[in-house]
Amino acid sequence: MASARFIAGLLAAVVTLAAIGSSLAAAADYVWRIPSWLPKPAPPRGNAMSEAKVELGRYLFYDTRLSLDGTFSCATCHKQALAFTDGRAKAIGVTGQLHPRSAMSLANVAYNPVLTWANPLLRLLENQALVPMFNEHPVEMGLAGRERPLDEALDRDPRYQRMFVAAFPQESGVSSLPKIVRALAAFQRSLISANSPYDRYRYGGDPSAISDAAKRGEALFFGERLECHHCHGSFNMNDNVVHERTAFLELAFHNTGLYNLGGTGAYPPENTGVKEISGRPEHMGAFRTPTLRNIAVTAPYMHDGSIATLDGVIDHYAAGGRTIADGPLAGIGSKNPYKDILVPGFEISADERADLIAFLRSLTDEEFLSNPRFSDPFDKEPR
Repeated sequence: MASARFIAGLLAAVVTLAAIGSSLAAAADYVWRIPSWLPKPAPPRGNAMSEAKVELGRYLFYDTRLSLDGTFSCATCHKQALAFTDGRAKAIGVTGQLHPRSAMSLANVAYNPVLTWANPLLRLLENQALVPMFNEHPVEMGLAGRERPLDEALDRDPRYQRMFVAAFPQESGVSSLPKIVRALAAFQRSLISANSPYDRYRYGGDPSAISDAAKRGEALFFGERLECHHCHGSFNMNDNVVHERTAFLELAFHNTGLYNLGGTGAYPPENTGVKEISGRPEHMGAFRTPTLRNIAVTAPYMHDGSIATLDGVIDHYAAGGRTIADGPLAGIGSKNPYKDILVPGFEISADERADLIAFLRSLTDEEFLSNPRFSDPFDKEPR
C-alpha cells in the first residue's frame, strides 16, 4: 500500500500524543447520558471526554473540508438515520472508488475493543480515523498529502479557532491532526444507543415495551437451537466488548461460511478477513462480529453487504453457510473447512422466523437515530 509508511508515521505521532496523559483534556464537565444498567465506556489515557471536545468532534465529523474535494465527510458513509451506516453494500470513496467492505455502524463503537471488520491490531478510534482520511488503496476521504491545507482551512475559521481552544485548553495552536482525530474519537464515543424497546423491556423492567412475538423471538435468539447468542449475547449484541469494568479484552472473529470458493475454503481475494493481516490460512474469512443494535435499519448485511434482508441472513445461518450455485463465487459455504463451529445450521418454522425478526426489530433505538446531539450541526448554520 503506497500510503502505509505515511499512515504508520501518523499513527506513531497520535499514539505518542495520546499517551501524554489525561491532563490534556478536561473531563470534569462530561456526563455520560446512559442508563444506570449500562457500564461506562473507557476512553484511552490522554483523550479524556469533555463536552467541548465532543462538540468539536461533531462539527469535524460532518465537515466536508475533511476530504479531497470538499464533497465528503465522515457522515457521508455514516448516516445517523441508518445507525451511522450508509445503506450501501460497499462504501464508495470521494473519487468514486468502491471499497471492498460495507461501512460499519458506529452505534456503541465506544465499547468495541477492536475496530473495522478484520484488523485485530486496530484498537483505538484515534488511530482508526487516520485510515479513511489518508488511505489510498482504496481512496476514502482522499486527504493524503493535504494535511497542511486542511489545518490552514480550519485555522482560518473563527468557529474552529474558538472550539479547538475550548477542547484543548492546555495545548498551543489551533488545529492539528492529533487534535482532529482525538476530537473525532470523542464524538464517536458519545454515540451511545441504549433506548430500544428491547432495552426498556429487558433492562428497564417494562413488560409492555415489546410484543409477544418479540418475546418469543428473544427466547429463540438466546436458545441453544439457533445459537445466535454465542456471538451476539452481550449488552451490545456482539462478542467484542470493553468498558470501565472489564478485566480483559474480548476479541472475536468468525468465519460464518459466507463463501467457499471452489470448495477450497477461500473467500474473494479482496475480503479474506483476518488472514489479510495475519497470513495464517485458518484465519481465512474471519470477520469481527458486528453489533445487532439497530439492525433493522442497517441493511444490507455482512461485511460485503452481500445479503439484502434479515430474512436472507436467517436463511444463511439456518443453512449453516451460504451456497452459491454458479459463477466465480460458487461454493457451498456450509462445507467451508474454516467455518466456525458456532454456525452449525438449524431448522426454523415460518412462525418462528417471524418471531425472530420481531425481536431483531425491537433492537431499533429511534431516539438514537434522531438525537440532535448526534446530528449535523451545519444543517442550522453555515459552514
